Amino acid sequence: MEVLRRSSVFAAEIMDAFDRSPTDKELVAQAKALGREFVHARLLRAGLSWSAPERAAPVPGRLAEVCAVLLRLGDELEMIRPSIYRNVAHQLHISLQSEPVVTDAFLAVAGHIFSAGITWGKVVSLYAVAAGLAVDCVRQAQPAMVHALVDCLGEFVRKTLATWLRRRGGWTDVLKCVVSTDPSLRSHWLLTALCSFGRFLKAAFFVLLPER
Repeated sequence: MEVLRRSSVFAAEIMDAFDRSPTDKELVAQAKALGREFVHARLLRAGLSWSAPERAAPVPGRLAEVCAVLLRLGDELEMIRPSIYRNVAHQLHISLQSEPVVTDAFLAVAGHIFSAGITWGKVVSLYAVAAGLAVDCVRQAQPAMVHALVDCLGEFVRKTLATWLRRRGGWTDVLKCVVSTDPSLRSHWLLTALCSFGRFLKAAFFVLLPER
C-alpha cells in the first residue's frame, strides 16, 4: 500500500509539470518514467517480465499519451531495421555481468547518437536502444541492470537533453510527430535516427571501454 501511495504521489507530481513549464528535475523524472514504460512494453513483447515498484500506479494522462507516441515511433524504427535494436549487447560485444560495462556502453551509444544534434527521431532511437539492452539483460538473468539503465537514461537526459526539451515545452512536443501526414517528414526523422545509431555500431570497437 505504501508503494502504491508513493507511486500515486509521484504520478501527480509528474502530471503537475505538464500544466506549466517543467523544470530539469521534472523532465528527468518524466524521462525515467517513460523509460520504464518503454522497457516494460518491449519486455512484454519479448515474453519477459521485470519488477519495477515505480510502475505500481498507472501512468497519468498526458504522460501516457507521450509514452504511446514514443512506442509507436519506436515500432516504426524497428520495422524498418529490426536487426539494429535486437541483440544490442552482442552487436556491441559487451558482457552483461558488469553494471559499469553496460552503462558505459549505453552512454557511448547515446553520445554518438546525439553527436550531430538533437531530434525526436534520435530520442526515440535512444529509448529503443535502452529497451534493446534491457531485453538482453533480462534474458541473461540480469534484471537489476534494467534499473541501472533507466537511471543512466535519466542522467543522460539531465546532462544532454533537458535544455532542448525545456525549450520545446517538455515531452509533449513529441506528440507533434504524429500530426503531420507528410510521409517525407516521417521518413526524414526515421532515417536520421537509424543512420546515427548505424554509424555508432561501425565505430563501437574504437569507442567502448574494455570490459571490466
